[in-house]
Amino acid sequence: MRLPRLRLLTLLTSVLIAGSFASTALAEQRIAVVDTQRAIMETEEGLRAQATLRKLFDSKQRELDKKQEDLQKQREDIEKQRSVLSAEAWQKRVESWQRDMTQLQATFVEYNKDLQKKQGELTQPIFQRAMGVIRRLATSEGYDLVVDKQAVPYARGDLDLTDKVIQMVNGGSAPTAEGATTSEAKKPATQSNKSAKPVQPAVPAAPATKP
Repeated sequence: MRLPRLRLLTLLTSVLIAGSFASTALAEQRIAVVDTQRAIMETEEGLRAQATLRKLFDSKQRELDKKQEDLQKQREDIEKQRSVLSAEAWQKRVESWQRDMTQLQATFVEYNKDLQKKQGELTQPIFQRAMGVIRRLATSEGYDLVVDKQAVPYARGDLDLTDKVIQMVNGGSAPTAEGATTSEAKKPATQSNKSAKPVQPAVPAAPATKP
């Protein structure tokens, strides 16, 4: 059904006016961004938490990696024995290898759960302090909205409050625009604890007949 011309013109005018008001309101807002992950992990407490996680889990990670390497070598050996063993004996080796691989993957899953749980325990207090700092900073500097930097495709560098948040969480005053260094220059050379993700080697195919 077509709208009468006068009614259609009125409708379009209303839409344009509403859009204009929305654009004006948005332009008047002060918006900033914070890289929340970096604001947590690059604080003094965050760096200590990462060191603690590495100390607790690196040895376990090496142990699991060694078991995975051993299973990979066993798989290669099973393939080599395929023409030597009877079909029944070879199938038993395959099934044993499959059980060991299933058990290792279950261990990897538990390892990741423990890692994530411990990481949460260590970083949750830092997260709460960082959120408090962001709220205070937004209030004191008159920001209407602070969004996570990872949630937006682009933000101007002068809108990034991450360095200020890190310094304030560490107990210092927020740096001035003239005295602040770039996040790249301040970023420490740290490596987050890697998640255990086992490679799943192909299971040897069972033979159809005895050699």
